[in-house]
Amino acid sequence: MTATHTAVGRSTKLSVIGAGSVGTAVAYACLVRGSADVMALFDTNPGKVRAEILDLNHGTQFAPSCLIEGGDDIAVTAGSDLVVVTAGAKQQPGQSRLELAAANVALVRELTPRLLAVSPDAVIVFVSNPVDIVTYAAISATGVTDGRIFGSGTVLDSGRLRYLLAHRAGVAVENVHAFVVGEHGDSEVALWSGATVGGVPVDAFTIDGEPVFGPEVRTDLFHEVVRSAYEIIHGKGATNLAIGLSSARIVEAVLRNQRRVLPVSTLQTGRHGLRDVCLSLPTVVDSLGAHTVLEVPLSEEEASGLAASAATLHEVQSSLDL
Repeated sequence: MTATHTAVGRSTKLSVIGAGSVGTAVAYACLVRGSADVMALFDTNPGKVRAEILDLNHGTQFAPSCLIEGGDDIAVTAGSDLVVVTAGAKQQPGQSRLELAAANVALVRELTPRLLAVSPDAVIVFVSNPVDIVTYAAISATGVTDGRIFGSGTVLDSGRLRYLLAHRAGVAVENVHAFVVGEHGDSEVALWSGATVGGVPVDAFTIDGEPVFGPEVRTDLFHEVVRSAYEIIHGKGATNLAIGLSSARIVEAVLRNQRRVLPVSTLQTGRHGLRDVCLSLPTVVDSLGAHTVLEVPLSEEEASGLAASAATLHEVQSSLDL
């Protein structure tokens, strides 16, 4: 089953794997933002994927031009420039991302070679959780180590932190810069030492002469970042809207060759002493994928936290024979 549209004459093709709440949010965000010229949606449930394709197509009059196709045959993704993978078991209320690991690792080991068979030059971005473990499994299964396979990592976590800092400071979120690094999960680390509000370091930012981001405030804000996904899952069953928007930003960095610095999850090859693990650090993302990890200064506490986060992921990899 495929749609009647074709990709003739179009310059960029995006495929989204999985028509669940996250996959459809990614597709919708990319449609509204005009992220790609052609979009394919793949899911093993033919009725669900056809319904989502119809729903998206019915809104194309009100969005930037995009041809939308899809189906339950992997061939609909052929010729993709970029593939975003959201398929996998869904995180349940109270369940950690790492508890999802075994089932989703098995899925990507089987799926990733099939995607590359029909789109051999594609960049593949994993959103499925636990994203760091899933990304490492996909790289191990394919041998593609050049940055064309990477994970969405802590792009959303960093967005959550920036939102909270902006709200507390009373400024636009665009004027806040801060990164969350490490695992996309409970062991992630906020880089407070490099966080700024309007160019002012957070530990020096004041309102009416009073410090805004003291140690207790920073602790509370970061706890909210880490726990917010669990709160959203408890309240509505899944996080999907913000990950859809953050994924669209990653899509555009690749398809438009923007060379954006994003905290995506890549195979580490020595930066900060980290190797043989996928985790997030500020990384240049462009049409080649995610390939240059920046040398970000870390405080002693941040370096220790990052090492502990890597150790957590190594432990999971070992338990899964990765």
